[in-house]
Amino acid sequence: MKKLLTLVFAVVVGLSFVSTASFAGAAKGQKLFIKKMKKPCGFSGGVMAKKHTQGEWKAIQDAGKLNDELISFCPKAKPLKAKYVSHVYDFLYNYASDSGNVPS
Repeated sequence: MKKLLTLVFAVVVGLSFVSTASFAGAAKGQKLFIKKMKKPCGFSGGVMAKKHTQGEWKAIQDAGKLNDELISFCPKAKPLKAKYVSHVYDFLYNYASDSGNVPS
């Protein structure tokens, strides 16, 4: 019984680290959006994230067209550097229109 409880505890702790890591990219992506795109877009990242569902954001990212999509909504913005794209994608995916999440 003690081994089972230890195993369950280890799994719970391990999963908490995984979920924290997934939100770390979203938090960084939100900060990047605010810093790089909010002013040229004229609206917040939450508004941008709600423009597509999670599936649509995933398809756009998988096709390598995230920068193009962002620029289509914000023509005055400069394209993001490649190292920032995955973080902004995490943010957009986590707060998409069908996610039920609202950025703070």
